Amino acid sequence: MQVNLLYHTQEPQRAVAMAARLCYAPLGAAELLESMTDTQVDKVLETIMKSGHGSALEHASYTFAVDGVSRALTHQLVRHRIASFNQQSQRYVTYQGDPQVVLPDTIAQAPQAQATFNAAIDAAYTAYAALIDAGIPAEDARYVLPNACTSKIVITMNIRELLHFFELRCCNRAQWEIRDLARRMLALVEPTAPYIFMDAGASCRRRGCTEGKMSCGQPFAKVTRP
Repeated sequence: MQVNLLYHTQEPQRAVAMAARLCYAPLGAAELLESMTDTQVDKVLETIMKSGHGSALEHASYTFAVDGVSRALTHQLVRHRIASFNQQSQRYVTYQGDPQVVLPDTIAQAPQAQATFNAAIDAAYTAYAALIDAGIPAEDARYVLPNACTSKIVITMNIRELLHFFELRCCNRAQWEIRDLARRMLALVEPTAPYIFMDAGASCRRRGCTEGKMSCGQPFAKVTRP
């Protein structure tokens, strides 16, 4: 898996603070953006983060490029509807060469299971290649491809949605591949807006676990940059 932060709103914390402060100031947005001191920005951020008034967080966004993840992951990812996605198309991109798939660790650690997995992958890609050679359009041949197929996707989320995404997907109970993605994304955004993201992640990082009897019992670990 490769995760890159392509770009984000310039000075995201200042942009968020400006949007929040505008509601109560006689000044215009451009003037506020330039005139607010760092101390004022921090004070506004403290207020909105503690109050839960998250609309101002929607004025800063982040765009990521993600490569080498499975279609199983991207099917989960697009459930986060307050976001923008563009994914490599299996309709227009024809797969050639050796299969490119994501192999779960549980299967990799069990030789017999890996042999079964490899056989299924080889059969799927052999069938796919045969269909392509027979003149079947890629958009139809792709029906035999597995969820393990690797894919590429561009993701854009505003900060409010990112915080929600991190809360759900950084949790130890999240599926392992999307959890890995979420934690890599969090590690990339933390330095850009340290106050906003200082306690982002699973709910246990800031207010205690919300999973009830399904709790893993383990506190959220500090994110490290990949």
